[in-house]
Amino acid sequence: MHTELLSEEIKEMKKDIHPESYRPVVFKDMSNDHMFIGRSTAETSDTIAWEDGTEYPLIKCEITSQSHPFYTGKMQFVDTAGRVDKFKTRYAKFKK
Repeated sequence: MHTELLSEEIKEMKKDIHPESYRPVVFKDMSNDHMFIGRSTAETSDTIAWEDGTEYPLIKCEITSQSHPFYTGKMQFVDTAGRVDKFKTRYAKFKK
């Protein structure tokens, strides 16, 4: 029975919807200057010379796995006490 259901659910992928212009690009983490090469179709006018002397398109990123707290294990300190005090101050105006 399961094989019958699977055969009915299998559909062909749509043709001509995926971009064909994948090219090597350099991704640069702007918070720590870490760079790596990947493939992308994203448009950019910036370029950079890589270690091998080849010029690649440059895509600037705000955060990557090299700077994200989940991957680095470094969590940001959040001032929750300050937030609570601000909330209480604002809420006190309406509590009269």
